[in-house]
Amino acid sequence: MEKKKLILAFGCKNGRAVVMDEERTYYNDTPLDLARRLCDSGADGLLICDLSENDADHEKTIDILRGMTRQIDIPVIAGGRVNRLEDVKKYLYAGAAAVFLNASIAENVDLIKEAASRFGSEKVYVYLEMGYLRKHIEEYAQLGASAAILDTALDQDDIARLPASPIPVLAVFGNAGCDAVVPFLKWPFSSGLVLPSSKEPSGSCMLLKQTLKEQGIPMETFESSVGWEDFKLNGDGLIPVIVQDYQTSQVLMLAYMNREAFEQTLKTGRMTYFSRSRQKLWVKGETSGHFQFVKSLKLDCDNDTILAKVRQIGPACHTGAQSCFFTTLAEKEYKDTNPLRVFEDVFAVIQDRKEHPKEGSYTNYLFDKGLDKILKKLGEEATEIVIAAKNPNPEEIKYEISDFLYHMMVLMAEKGISWEEITHELANR
Repeated sequence: MEKKKLILAFGCKNGRAVVMDEERTYYNDTPLDLARRLCDSGADGLLICDLSENDADHEKTIDILRGMTRQIDIPVIAGGRVNRLEDVKKYLYAGAAAVFLNASIAENVDLIKEAASRFGSEKVYVYLEMGYLRKHIEEYAQLGASAAILDTALDQDDIARLPASPIPVLAVFGNAGCDAVVPFLKWPFSSGLVLPSSKEPSGSCMLLKQTLKEQGIPMETFESSVGWEDFKLNGDGLIPVIVQDYQTSQVLMLAYMNREAFEQTLKTGRMTYFSRSRQKLWVKGETSGHFQFVKSLKLDCDNDTILAKVRQIGPACHTGAQSCFFTTLAEKEYKDTNPLRVFEDVFAVIQDRKEHPKEGSYTNYLFDKGLDKILKKLGEEATEIVIAAKNPNPEEIKYEISDFLYHMMVLMAEKGISWEEITHELANR
């Protein structure tokens, strides 16, 4: 049976996060903080409704969306202020996985086909009321919409009357007037459920999915492919857990789990361990706020050690260090050829030259000459790559590409763009 995704929605207006209720009340969280919290707590996606009433606020929302998609790992569906094809492009270029067009606006119906042709049907959703779904869903699918968002709170009778749809339908359920974001699910689903208050601790989305699962709705939750009984435990009935940062692969800490800790970790999506000194369960971050949110759990070949990749909030070590492994016992110099690490190290040198000029530095010469000189050199190096590509000697093109990348990083430093932003942009594509 196909698993359902929990896609949570909130509005954005005047740079603030808005509850999708009739009163349009504001959350205390900023849009970015709310998006991070929902991502960490187990949401499978976000739907952001741009409620801006003027162009200036619209551009502010685009900037917020851009920052959001760079810092969370779940897809974002955006829309709400689409008047022309350029608006669809703005949302997509800001990192949205798809854009929804409101079908109640006649001009948007004409835009569906144009947007699907330009950006791909998988990038175009249609936002509509149930009456429009019944009458026009086939038409929207033929025009290129790849999913429909149903703007209606449904009860069981409504669900029973939903027509067969050629595309997935995301539908609202729950009480829109409560202090909650509005959840969306691919139907069918049970109605009458609401997301816990935004003031509740992270983990609530995962717990909501567990509740839905208990009601017979197949949800995307953490399920172990190997049973606890097949783990090889130590003499205390525990299994060691090596914890890594999911983005950098930095080893953060070593801890232990018993069966209850393992099951709680799967249920909540937050790393839960068994404290050998206190002889009790502990949720990492429950006192410090430095939670660890699960990205993956893997078992080694002997079934006796778990490798956890997590998003770490704050430092992992009780000393305040990012990693517990900071005392060097012995070390031999070596060349680190990790591609991203090399890029970051070179970029760090370039940034340091910008902030602390060094006499005779070629990098400082470029910064002193300004943007036009940097762009001229970048253009020259791009041409050198083209020429080198015609040369059968592969060493020449390696050299020219390296030159180009260096000058590109000078441009990045000049414009205040980081490698993290670039890699996030590539990942979004």
